[in-house]
Amino acid sequence: MRHGFVKVAAVTPRLRVADVPYNTQEICKKMEEASRLGIKITVFPELSVTGYTCGDLFAQDLLLQAAKEGLKEIAKASGEMDGLFFVGLPLEQEGKLYNVAAAVNRGRILGFTTKSFLPNYGEFYEMRQFTEGPKEPEEILFAGERLPFGPQLIFEEETMKELRVSAELCEDLWSVESPGAKAVQKGAVILVNLSASNELLGKAEYRRNLVRMHASRLVCGYVYANAGEEESSTDVVFSGHNMIAENGAILKESPVFTQEITVSEIDVKRILGERRKNTTFHRREGVTDRIPFSVGWEETKLSRFISPTPFIPEEATRGKVCEEILTIQAKGLQKRLAHCGGKSTVVGISGGLDSTLALLVTVKAFDYLGQDRSGITAVTMPCFGTTDRTYQNACRMAKGLGVTLREIPIKEAVLQHFADIGHSRNDHSVTYENAQARERTQVLMDVANQTGGIVVGTGDLSELVLGWATYNGDHMSMYAVNSSVPKTMVRYLVEHYAGTCGDANLQAILEDVLDTPVSPELLPPKEGEISQKTEDLVGPYELHDFFMYYTLRFGYEPGKILRLARQAFAGIYEEEVIYRWETVFFRRFFGQQFKRSCLPDGPKVGTVAVSPRGDLRMPSDAGSTVWLKDLEEEWGRLHSK
Repeated sequence: MRHGFVKVAAVTPRLRVADVPYNTQEICKKMEEASRLGIKITVFPELSVTGYTCGDLFAQDLLLQAAKEGLKEIAKASGEMDGLFFVGLPLEQEGKLYNVAAAVNRGRILGFTTKSFLPNYGEFYEMRQFTEGPKEPEEILFAGERLPFGPQLIFEEETMKELRVSAELCEDLWSVESPGAKAVQKGAVILVNLSASNELLGKAEYRRNLVRMHASRLVCGYVYANAGEEESSTDVVFSGHNMIAENGAILKESPVFTQEITVSEIDVKRILGERRKNTTFHRREGVTDRIPFSVGWEETKLSRFISPTPFIPEEATRGKVCEEILTIQAKGLQKRLAHCGGKSTVVGISGGLDSTLALLVTVKAFDYLGQDRSGITAVTMPCFGTTDRTYQNACRMAKGLGVTLREIPIKEAVLQHFADIGHSRNDHSVTYENAQARERTQVLMDVANQTGGIVVGTGDLSELVLGWATYNGDHMSMYAVNSSVPKTMVRYLVEHYAGTCGDANLQAILEDVLDTPVSPELLPPKEGEISQKTEDLVGPYELHDFFMYYTLRFGYEPGKILRLARQAFAGIYEEEVIYRWETVFFRRFFGQQFKRSCLPDGPKVGTVAVSPRGDLRMPSDAGSTVWLKDLEEEWGRLHSK
């Protein structure tokens, strides 16, 4: 459970309706399997000890007594197992029958969570047999022991106090004010649902969205175990549709009409981190009794999918997301232009990805405004490192888009500057590079003055997080349209525009830009080819975007990020490479904050941004020692085995 990962499972066991001994045996088998797999929380369906579809047989004392004995046997079997188990059964108390979820751990029954909302519509008639549970938890006598009985019981792991689990039953999820909502306000981090939701046309998708949004709204993990096809089919059919969700994302889901164990890992620390940031997530006042349970502490082997490109949406929705991002960028620029009465914009174009995206966004903004594209001045400023390929692409792109193209070579101006400050043109140090970047920015600002316009910035989010920008050079503009777009996403946005522009010539130019290595082109080319490749110097952007995502979106510690990266990039990068570039990431992230403290305005398009006015209020002189130490310790732990 290191780093907060807890392995959980939703299980639909083999079942015979009303055959309690058989069902008990099957539940015990699945409990044993779950324990072997290292699963710490295992959830079975609603009324799984008897079967949900017993109907009026629930009025039979023989069935109810068998269910009690079955639960005792299940509890006894758990004594040899490691895990917290939830099973469903009918339970009689004071002449009333309740639909409950029993929590079992290490040979003991810990308590009974009662169902709060009983469906009595359509195909459901639970009020015929069952009574709604009490409004607040109380105690009952069961097998000679006084046990908690009621809604919103909180089960807390003894050594990992942040692991707090609560249960709800089927219809509770569908209700206006679910018990789970109250349970998370009492501190529950994982909710489990013992369910018997029948299958109807379109219901699986509705159920999936309900679980996903419930976990999102309550900022929790959610384990949903559903009754399967071996329930009675007299009037309805069940499919065993099981799901595991975490804060709005479905981690694992079983296909409908399957009989299997659905396993994933819920990240408890991620959930708690989200709650810390969410100022509208409130705890209920007062102390809530928590029922202790214990599970073995061990390294959780991750089975959940870790995407190496967390910023990139799935292919099915990628086109829609790309169009939405481009629209947000263009609408932001549209508003800025409308506000300042600008009829002109100036964009420095290099033939690279970032400046290409900035130009495409500017064109889109002008189209929204109904203004002639000739009001966009695209400036190419060749110097020492410019290659013919990037130069030609920049010029051809500007002409293809119908914008005004200006070529302003800066070589002589930079050489004069070198002479002024006494810098040798053969000294290719940082001064050599940054002088070019600052000269280009000066040219753009002055051209904007000439045209009565504004300079549109081209730098992206990844460069800002790494500080891979020249202070008061490409770092500065009058509106930075790419400032919250990560480098990995820039590529997909340009690719999307190329594929949807309807202009074969422009598409060919954009595709060649996509094939060009990322480079600031500040050092002389070798044999006409780019000699300065950014990713050779600062590291692969797909790695840095991964590090950035988990650092800024979830506040993960570097060691945990390394663990995830090793899994996400297995077979792509060697472990030593990941570790080396993550070290670079954290050193640069902390060391370059002063550049982010004075960024120009720009539109936020996703959940990760570094605007000093909005998402990242970080001191420019914060130290990185604690973060680098955590990373080093995780690396040492991995290689001490």
